[in-house]
Amino acid sequence: MTSNSARQSPKINEKQALDRLMQLLAIEGISGQETDVAKATASMLVDAGCKKSWLRHDSAHKRIGQGFQVGNLVVRLPGSPKRRREPRRLFMGHMDTVPLCRGAVPKKSKGRIVSAGNTALGGDNRTSLAALVTMIDTILSAGLDYPPATLLLTVGEEIGLLGARHVDVADLDHPVMGFNVDGGEPARIVTGATGADRWEVHVHGRSSHAGVHPEDGISSALITSRAIADVADRGFFGKIEIGKSRGTSNVGVVQGGEATNQVTDYVFVRGESRSHSKAFLARITKTYRTAFERAAKATKNSSGVSGSVDFRAETDYAAFKMPLSSPPIKHSFAAARRIGLEPKSVIANGGLDANYLNAGGIPTVTLGAGQHNPHTVDEYVDLREFYDGCQLLAELMIA
Repeated sequence: MTSNSARQSPKINEKQALDRLMQLLAIEGISGQETDVAKATASMLVDAGCKKSWLRHDSAHKRIGQGFQVGNLVVRLPGSPKRRREPRRLFMGHMDTVPLCRGAVPKKSKGRIVSAGNTALGGDNRTSLAALVTMIDTILSAGLDYPPATLLLTVGEEIGLLGARHVDVADLDHPVMGFNVDGGEPARIVTGATGADRWEVHVHGRSSHAGVHPEDGISSALITSRAIADVADRGFFGKIEIGKSRGTSNVGVVQGGEATNQVTDYVFVRGESRSHSKAFLARITKTYRTAFERAAKATKNSSGVSGSVDFRAETDYAAFKMPLSSPPIKHSFAAARRIGLEPKSVIANGGLDANYLNAGGIPTVTLGAGQHNPHTVDEYVDLREFYDGCQLLAELMIA
């Protein structure tokens, strides 16, 4: 890593940065359908000076399945001749948006970009793509010296960090530290994030005629409602504060039933648990398992037969918390101050692609590039923060 207090920070071209962002915001690309976004971003990167041979897609989409169109876009820059022997750095962001962004039409309004219609905007996370392309263009067009760097543009972040989960770390060419772009304030450095379990329950009852012999049936709907109420009564639903332990949980999907005159014999439930504590995360998920099992055992028909459940859970992503002495934190703080920003370290309550990079041995912080109110129709991009985010990335690239 070089240090030169007299060096001027590279200056981005704000007009070009804005043009890129507006173009990317107008391209539809929900999770699993990122092909058009990937093509546009790749074209921008080549226009910015990347050689086509530096760009490739990995096979993450094949490992994910679910009809994904394309894998992660991986760009490996060799570094300038003077700095080619330095350790490699990783810069990343995700290409997908949530379904609420379908049909988004971006428009500029009073220092912001907003959606012209009743949709989300897609600043989460098209700001990252535009900012990373701007970073590359700023460095290469000015002929600045920079170390080897890898860009990782992931798919499927919004539905479980799938691209990051299935990336092969070897494809990244062994970076020693990473910078993930996915947030609002550029100098708000996310140095830790929560972990999560994703769970599902197959609730089995017994069908009977709801009008003639309801007592012969076992209602899986009743089992489900009793289980959820039990979890809530014990303080483990929604925001959870048990002693000094903290977490959240949610039941996101409940599906079942075919007719009002039939006792429901099957319900499918899917939910999540989150906590920064691995032990407490396990406790939250266990509370749901126990509640469903208890409710199934207690729900019987007139013959004394009980319902049953098949509860399945897996860790979606592990929590992490980086020491403040970690190289990407120190590097981010120093770079932010050099361009006039005051950095601060924060812990996120949501999952990030950085969760998987940290788990894979690449210490990775998350920075912002102006996105706000994601996943809502009130989403917007703060342009000053977007430009500052581009500037910070350029500084991180060459410092």
